[in-house]
Amino acid sequence: MNYSEQVFKIPQESNDYQEASDYAIKSIGKIIENAIEKGENKIIINTNLKLGLPMENINKIAGPFVEAWAYETFANIVENTKNEWHLVNVEALKRLNRADVLLQFKRNQPHNTVITAEVDVKATAEDFESSGKSPNITSYARIRSAYVEDPDYLFVILSLKHKVYSHRNYETKLMDGIMEVVKHNAYDMKYISDSDISYNPALGTGQIQIKDIHYISIQKRTAWEFCQMLDKKYLSSTKRSFDSWLELANRYGWIK
Repeated sequence: MNYSEQVFKIPQESNDYQEASDYAIKSIGKIIENAIEKGENKIIINTNLKLGLPMENINKIAGPFVEAWAYETFANIVENTKNEWHLVNVEALKRLNRADVLLQFKRNQPHNTVITAEVDVKATAEDFESSGKSPNITSYARIRSAYVEDPDYLFVILSLKHKVYSHRNYETKLMDGIMEVVKHNAYDMKYISDSDISYNPALGTGQIQIKDIHYISIQKRTAWEFCQMLDKKYLSSTKRSFDSWLELANRYGWIK
């Protein structure tokens, strides 16, 4: 028995999946760009430390702040029911979820009018080249299962670059740490090229990682092609075997 002999549950996405994906990616990018252009891209952190925020370790605490900023940016948009991006719902997802924020856009289409996207926010420091360069995305089994459960599953990686600086606030006598979002990119995980995705066998069923989030190429593929690519990454690991893959495939219902 081998991989090619299995009877797989093959996901079949909707005919307009790519159109929906492109719409969500474009809208997310424009919303972030709009916030930057309007100067709504700053997170102010007050501290009584005389030297301000510890710059050499700022990347260790930036993630949660930037994630919170992204959620509030989307939440501010949805308050306007006539917003130009037709964003109708924003939800902060729980800590152990695959992503950080759930977004829903409503299009004027006869079918599949609502686009649901789960957004995983990744913060990287503009001032530190290696900061957040190769982030963990989610577990292999979790992301592999998502496309079997929902062939139209849309998982977006939102990369936000930030700069951090401090200045003294003479009114409060405290140091204001300013975390400023300066650049952004959004990608449909399913369309990130094979060469940009790696598999790390550490932790549970292994982690899917982005090799270099600053330089990503796009490779259009189907949900089934994406699942096969993930399986290939898993089976190519020296710490994994076909038997361990088969156990996962039975446990999570990837095969009949």
